[in-house]
Amino acid sequence: MYWLRKLQGLCILWRTQISSRTVRLHTKQLASLQWGHQEVPPKFNFASDMIDHWASMEKAGKRPPGPALWWVSGDGNELVWNFSQLSELSQQAANVLSGACSLQRGDRVMMVLPRVPEWWLVTLGCMRAGLVFIPGTIQMRTKDILYRLQVSKARAIVAGDEVAQLVDTIASDCPSLKTKLLVSEKSRDGWLDFRTLLREVK
Repeated sequence: MYWLRKLQGLCILWRTQISSRTVRLHTKQLASLQWGHQEVPPKFNFASDMIDHWASMEKAGKRPPGPALWWVSGDGNELVWNFSQLSELSQQAANVLSGACSLQRGDRVMMVLPRVPEWWLVTLGCMRAGLVFIPGTIQMRTKDILYRLQVSKARAIVAGDEVAQLVDTIASDCPSLKTKLLVSEKSRDGWLDFRTLLREVK
């Protein structure tokens, strides 16, 4: 109600008309909601409870396949995955993390990627494998990455080309860091190729 009154005040300032009847209607609708009284499951996993749920609805024909992820590159190329595809690919990502990377439940994974589809695959893969994912912006510099790796005791990092160069300069100062996954068209010494591993794993 507080915010609705604020909105009404702003609309008056902007000389836009909003009737008090509209505010009362919205207030009634908000008051009818039971805030904080929703049933909360004892455990919730976004990957299995949401993505897999919608994937099973698609597979059962209870809903048409719809975009779960729609990504457009800087060149205008589009990549569209429905829920079934995203579910399967994120399961493969979980298998990469727990298989080829030898990560175990509770291990920390730092992820510093630009806006690419693999960001979602790694995030969902971590959820599935019980890993703690630590997202970071690609604007971080060497000292920022070093600090986060040391404090978090991350066992793995997933990064693109630019960040991989920075990580290589400080990796020796991060004793917990055992695995480096690269998301790139190129390869790099000391790094596992995430896209290749994703294609190979089942």
